[in-house]
Amino acid sequence: MNIALWIIASLLAFAFLGAGLMKITADHGAVQAKLPWVADVTPTQLKVIGAVEALGAIGLIVPALTGILPVLTPIAATGLAITMAFAVALHVRRRETLASSVPAMVLGLLAATIAVGRFGLISF
Repeated sequence: MNIALWIIASLLAFAFLGAGLMKITADHGAVQAKLPWVADVTPTQLKVIGAVEALGAIGLIVPALTGILPVLTPIAATGLAITMAFAVALHVRRRETLASSVPAMVLGLLAATIAVGRFGLISF
């Protein structure tokens, strides 16, 4: 189970770090061209979302890997799961198709799996 949690955390970290850095570094208009929901957020909000995703990605790996405050790993996973719940809510509010919410749902469920696994089942 520990290996599965590490694999999931690594994949999530890769996905969230890439998405977060893109939202932090790219122009609001450029991100909006790829992600239509960006029209509903300000450039500052987009940067904050990107920072939350990037920091969450780092939090999934670094504390567990170093053994320094490993409790931050499930906390980061919980934060990312909550972030994805808000992402799904945004897609629903925009009346988008279910397919547009699926990536956020999957990422949120995987993050919740890490949170549950690291808080209880396979804690450090």
